[in-house]
Amino acid sequence: MKREKAIPSHVAIIMDGNGRWAKQRGKERYEGHLAGVDSVRNVVRAAVRNGVEWLTLYAFSTENWGRPIAEVEAIMQLFCKTVVGEGDELARQGVRVKIMGERTHFSPSVIEMIERIENTTSAGDKLTLVLAFNYSSRREIMLAAQSLAQRVASGEMGVEDINEEALSASLMTANIPDPDFIIRTSGECRLSNFLLWQASYAEFYFPETLWPDFDEEAFDRALEVYAERDRRYGLVTED
Repeated sequence: MKREKAIPSHVAIIMDGNGRWAKQRGKERYEGHLAGVDSVRNVVRAAVRNGVEWLTLYAFSTENWGRPIAEVEAIMQLFCKTVVGEGDELARQGVRVKIMGERTHFSPSVIEMIERIENTTSAGDKLTLVLAFNYSSRREIMLAAQSLAQRVASGEMGVEDINEEALSASLMTANIPDPDFIIRTSGECRLSNFLLWQASYAEFYFPETLWPDFDEEAFDRALEVYAERDRRYGLVTED
């Protein structure tokens, strides 16, 4: 009897390769980011079609603030333009958008765009699209530890109450399941400060494809790879 194809409930993607894609074509880095937006559209469609319930995209890390000012400003402008242009279509597809990350560095206009797309898509029930924007996993864990320490200091909880569940509930991903499958495009094999706590039992996939070339077919191939994996969570299965 043929085994039913395993579909990950939560796929997380490190969208890498925009700059190299642009350089290979003699274009500006911004044009690589612009081309990458099409890949986001393609992957969202493929995720909905395949029945994936959660899709997390690493859109902008806290370390990205150190890039050239012109590139950072271009990314922010592209983000706002995309939010304005894609909200209605995402809502039509049943996609709910959640922005994960610290918002303190953003301008009022960027915060307005974030709130707009979250409100526009709030009724989506087919896929939750999580955009990690100004996100750092180490800082996320540090902030969670500080929060727990404050609760202990105030007497709200005891040191003995700090466990994996308490820490997980204090993270930015508190209401988001851990990823089953993490993809990093462009062939780079590292997490780059992304979901370090949550990735403890995720499966990994590192295709050589640069992000702007990662289309629906590439996402389908990735799911085929996942379906062949044997997830044991540290246990031993019987042959």
